[in-house]
This record gives sequence, structure tokens and C-alpha cells, in this order.
Amino acid sequence: MRALLLLLPALAAVAVAQKNPHWVGGRNTIVHLFEWKFSDIAAECERFLGPMGYAGVQTSPVNEYLSLPYNNPSHPWWERYQPVSYNIISRSGNEDQFADMVRRCNNVGVRIYVDVTFNDMCAAAFGNAVGIGGDVPDPSNKRYPAVPYGPDNFHSTCPVNNYQNGDNVRQCELDGLRDLDQSQPYVRQKIVEHLNRLVSHGVAGFRVDAAKHMYPSDLQAIYGAVNDLSTEFFPSGTRPFFYQEVIDITGTEAVKSSEYTGFGVVTEFKYGAKLSDAFLGNNPIHWLKNWGTGWGLLPSDSALAFIDNHDNQRNNGGGGDILTYKRAKLYKMAISFMLAWPYGITRVMSSYYFDNNNAGPPSDGNGNILDVSINSDNTCGNGWVCEHRWSQIYNMVGFRNTVEGTSVTNWWDNGNQQIAFGRGNAGFVAFNDQYNTDFKQTLQTGLPQGDYCDLISGSKSNGRCTGKSVTVNGDGSAYIEILSSENDGALAISRDSKL
Repeated sequence: MRALLLLLPALAAVAVAQKNPHWVGGRNTIVHLFEWKFSDIAAECERFLGPMGYAGVQTSPVNEYLSLPYNNPSHPWWERYQPVSYNIISRSGNEDQFADMVRRCNNVGVRIYVDVTFNDMCAAAFGNAVGIGGDVPDPSNKRYPAVPYGPDNFHSTCPVNNYQNGDNVRQCELDGLRDLDQSQPYVRQKIVEHLNRLVSHGVAGFRVDAAKHMYPSDLQAIYGAVNDLSTEFFPSGTRPFFYQEVIDITGTEAVKSSEYTGFGVVTEFKYGAKLSDAFLGNNPIHWLKNWGTGWGLLPSDSALAFIDNHDNQRNNGGGGDILTYKRAKLYKMAISFMLAWPYGITRVMSSYYFDNNNAGPPSDGNGNILDVSINSDNTCGNGWVCEHRWSQIYNMVGFRNTVEGTSVTNWWDNGNQQIAFGRGNAGFVAFNDQYNTDFKQTLQTGLPQGDYCDLISGSKSNGRCTGKSVTVNGDGSAYIEILSSENDGALAISRDSKL
């Protein structure tokens, strides 16, 4: 009994450590560079993410997956979620290029988190398709020689079709993908070997795909067996960060997100669903005054907060009408609120343009992913959206860095779709989500007297404002104006934007 009592605090400490994203001090927010090549990610860390204060990058899956010949060269995005092996080879690059990216990003204070897919292996529906690295699976017979896995390493063949039955969700095949049995020591061993290889290259952690479809006890055992992070980039004894895909929006299904918070962070899908609903006008934003657990969200230290991701921006994963880059004004307002409000570990999406929900990333006629080109105004070309390069978003990442550790103060609302609040004496934001009505109010900001540059309409540059400016009076009050006709529906000032 005494040994057990001594062990429990140690296990609890590990669980807490696995919720730490290991950001370099003074940084925040992960950006999902969806389908980017490793060489482009490395360059982006050095030229933009590091200088702008971003904390990390989530990559697309880096392990070998099916290359679907019937769809070549367009390659649907979900091709990456058809695992063939755990070899590090993808359309983003090979293992050497991956290692170079991780090193270069770590060197400028930007951490790397890999989207890992070990709930399953590729589906039998695609016949004789070959892996992107040339390995040949036999999914019809549940044989994956490049791992190797055989039929005895999988659950019985059955479809996931009853979300009121936890065993059905966790033991059957999601969309026909062959469902691995993670309770087997051999399967755990192969998964841990894969994660350890990524750790050896210097990654900070993992986004665990389809965690909802695996038993919490199996995942806890797998995470606990993964090596500490590389001492080349992290202090000795540092545990990997795990954030897990668990879609639990309604709270009425058998599998609950709270089952997974004891040993890692969970992707809080309710966050983007409810915040999108509010800024779309379906639930007045004045109710956001108690945003967080008061809205049924997970505890802040257990939540990955985001508006959209690669699934729900394509109407997958539930949550209703999710704001994306396609409705830019409302989307930027929702992202700005997320980055201004003290809740969760924040992640922003960086997309490519698409009209077809199956469409893969921009590519040439041979199926090679196009470079992410950078325009003179810092936006992206070649079909890449790069929301993280929109000034309203990266300036709010800087705002979040500035106000870190402060609480919400000086809340104001008009009882409807206009709100404002401060973050201690470090920042102040206002939002006008009321169509055809101007926001014109003199409000208490909590900031020292002076002139400040609005971080939404512009920036502070060379001692002047490229957008609007706000004058804070000696008593901390300021006249705040957001016209309904403006391109943006928000305003933000911080002590770092003071002239």
C-alpha cells in the first residue's frame, strides 16, 4: 500500500507534464500548417513564426500513407489518414528533411507537434494502392508488412455505427479503416517505437488523431512508455505534450472528453462550435462574459482551444456552422476573441483554398505540393490562404503574449452584440457584431494615459499607426469607435502598441 501511495503522486506529475506544450517563454499559440512541406515549415519558422511570437507548429501526419492512383495527381487531403507504415515519408518530405525542419524551428523557439495516426491502418476499399514510400500493404487481409502488423493485431471487422456504445466506438472500424488493438503489448511497442523516433528528432509533442476511438487506459499506457523529449532542445526529464482528438460536442454520447483529460489535453470542439454560433448572431455575444467552464467547456488547463480545423471546415466532425476563412470578417472576430480571452491552449488554422471538400493541397501536374510563396504584403500565394499571416491574427498572437498572466477586467456590453473588456493594465479589446449599428462608446480601458495603435486595423510601425489610433485619458477611459461599415468588427490595443 505504501508503494502505491508513493507511486500515485509520480503518476499525477507525469499527467500534468504531458499537458505542458513546452513553449518558449513569452510565446503562445500553435499554428496548423496543414499539408505544408517540411522545407516550407522550416523557412516559415525562421522568417515569420519566430519573429511574430508564435509558439509552435502542428504538422500533417508524417508517416507513410496510401498514394491513391485513381485520384493522382490531386491527392485528397484525407489520403494522409490512411496509414501504411510508420516510416517517415510523405508528400511533405523524407526523414532527413523532417529532422532538418524540427531542428531549425526549435532553434528559433518554435516547437513542432506531429499529427499521429495510430488508431488504425489504411482501409481495404482502395484495393491495390501503394504507400507513398513504395511499401505495399494488403488491407483486405489486415497485413501491413512494413510495420509489420498481421490480422491478429486488429479488432474484429465491424463498422462504427453506434455512438451510444463505447465498445463499438473503440473496437470497430471508423470509415472502414482497419482498427488496431492497442491493448496488445506488441501493438503498443510498435506505436511507441514510432513516437520515440519522432521524439529523437526533437519534436515537443503530438496531436493524437481519433483518440476517441481508443480506450483511455491503452492511450495512458502508450504515452507513459514514450521517451522523455530530446535533451538537445529540452531540459532533462521533459515529458512529451499530448493533445487528443475527442469530439464530444453534445455530451450525449457514450465516450466523454473528460475520460481523456487525466493524462493529456483534449481538443475542445465545443469551443469553435459555440463561439462560431455566437459571432454568427445566433447567441448574442454579451453572454460571453463567463466564457469557459460556465459554457460547459473543459477546464482551461485541459483544453486545446480553436475555431476551425481541417475536418470541421469541411463539415466533418460536427459542431454545426463553423466559421472559416470563407467568412473572413466574422472569422477574424472569433479568432481575435479567442486570442484575447484567457482560456486554453490556443491553435489557429492555416489553410489552402478549396471548393471541393476532398481537394488536396495546391500541387503541380505531377502531384508535387507547390511551394508556399510569399507576396510583398506578407500574404501567401500559390493557392495557400495562410490565415496565420493575416495581420489581425498575428497581431492578436502578439496581444496574447503581452497580456499573459492578467485577468479579465472592465467588462462592458450593450446587452446584445457589442462587447469590450480589458486584460489587467496590459490590453483592451472591443467587438461590434451588431449588423448595421455603429459601436461608439467611451469606456474604461485600464491602460495608462497615451496614444495607442489599434492592432486590428493596422500595426505600430516606426513610431506611428498604420491603422486607427486610440487616445487613453488620464483616468484610463477612451473613446472607442467601430463602424459597422469597417472591414473589421474588432479593435485591440495593448501596452506594446502605445506610441
